[in-house]
Amino acid sequence: MPLNEEVSAAIRPIIEATGNYLEELTITTAGKVKILTVIVDNDTHLNLDQVTVVTKQISEVIEALPVLGDGAFTLEVTSPGLDRPLTKPRHWRKNLDRLVKITMISGAVIEGRIGESTETTVLVGTEKISFEDIKRAVLEIEFK
Repeated sequence: MPLNEEVSAAIRPIIEATGNYLEELTITTAGKVKILTVIVDNDTHLNLDQVTVVTKQISEVIEALPVLGDGAFTLEVTSPGLDRPLTKPRHWRKNLDRLVKITMISGAVIEGRIGESTETTVLVGTEKISFEDIKRAVLEIEFK
């Protein structure tokens, strides 16, 4: 089993017990130090306190993992940034009423506010869009 899968398997239960999701885990090497980047998400927007609690719990588990050996590592826990693509139905539900820019597989570009969504479709403005027809979707940054 690859290293990132073993680490993911070890920390996923901890993250899910706090009501969060393991969005992504990457492991890179910088010299002799491994950098573990964990992206944690939630159905609502995470605050710093929530990320701090999860970080402490992940850190305790990772320090005891034999698969990482005795080498030094840096743990970075973060929430998804605004520029992260919307790829799962829960991403769309979380961002209800936000402005989104969608590039369709056909090449068409659609912009609008996120409306009601299901497991297979989302309403953007007045247009119902199937997730399978979306090539890329990102939130637009709005200033008030």
